[in-house]
Amino acid sequence: MAGRAPETNPEKTSRRAVRPAPAGRFAVVAARFNESISKKLADGAVCALEAGGVAGERVEVHWVPGSFELPQAAMALARTKRYAGIVCVGVVIRGETPHFDYIASETAHGLSRVALETGVPVSFGVITALTEGQAWERAGGAVGHRGEEAARAALEMAGWMRGLKASRARPRAR
Repeated sequence: MAGRAPETNPEKTSRRAVRPAPAGRFAVVAARFNESISKKLADGAVCALEAGGVAGERVEVHWVPGSFELPQAAMALARTKRYAGIVCVGVVIRGETPHFDYIASETAHGLSRVALETGVPVSFGVITALTEGQAWERAGGAVGHRGEEAARAALEMAGWMRGLKASRARPRAR
C-alpha cells in the first residue's frame, strides 16, 4: 500500500554534523504528458526547493514531451555540472496496453543511471498510477505530493553530497 514519503529529520539522517545549506542551482524537469497533473508536481517541487532555502533565481524549470524523455533531459543538464540537484516529475497512467510498463521502467532506470553516472542527485517524482484519480491523490491529495517529496529528496542528497565532498577535502587528524 502506498502512502506518504517519510518526512526529513536531520537528526536521524546522519550522525555527522548538520547538513550544509543548499548551494548551487537546481533544475526541475517536468513531463508535459498529463500536463495538468505534471504542472501541479512541478509547482510543488519549486515551492519545496524555495522552502528548503533555494532562492527562486537558482531554480530552473524545463519541460519535455513525456516521462520517457526525462532521463535524456536530466543527463544533458547533469553533464553541464551547473546543478546541485535535478528533480524530475511526470505522470504515467496505466492504460489497456503494456506501454505503461515500458515507460515507467525505462524512466526509472534512466534517471537512476543519470545520478550514478554523473554524481548529480536526480530525484524521481514520477507518479505511476492505475487511474487519473490515483495520480491526483499523489499530486497534493490524500496520499501526498510527489513533486514536493522529490524536491526534498534532491535537497537532502545535494546536502549529503556536499558534506561528503567537504569531508574528503579536510585533512584527517592522526
